[in-house]
Amino acid sequence: SLLTFIFSSLEISPLDKIYFHESNVRSSLLHRKDLKKFLLAVFKQERRRVERIDVIFCNDKYFFSLNKSFLNHAYKTDTLSFLLSDDKLSIIGDIYISIQRIRANSRDLNIAYKNELLRVIIHSCLHLCGYKDTPRACAVKMETRQEYYLKQWIVSRET
Repeated sequence: SLLTFIFSSLEISPLDKIYFHESNVRSSLLHRKDLKKFLLAVFKQERRRVERIDVIFCNDKYFFSLNKSFLNHAYKTDTLSFLLSDDKLSIIGDIYISIQRIRANSRDLNIAYKNELLRVIIHSCLHLCGYKDTPRACAVKMETRQEYYLKQWIVSRET
């Protein structure tokens, strides 16, 4: 598979560059070490180098306050990505994910929670790489990359 090729042909950076945190929620995120390796490979494919990324899983109340405070948005969404580095090729960033939104999305879309959570993590990482949700042409490009990486993860878990 492509993922096997990526892992075997790249020198993966130390795993201590991506951190997962849970703030008053349980994400039930499995295979964290493998996921870190996979995400580092995603960034490598996107020609980005990870310095540090913190992924914070939180509840709707905290997430909504962040969305309102930093972006002045008064609506519910599932993820916020903040690129903190000036150098767009060397990534330092924070990703906030509302676990309540992920659970609701997975129910509404009738898909497995773990797949929706991974989709949103990949989506957030692509934001840190510079992908945008708008205009529609940019969103389509982002969704194509997101689904490509999601499929690679699923294939890697099946072998």
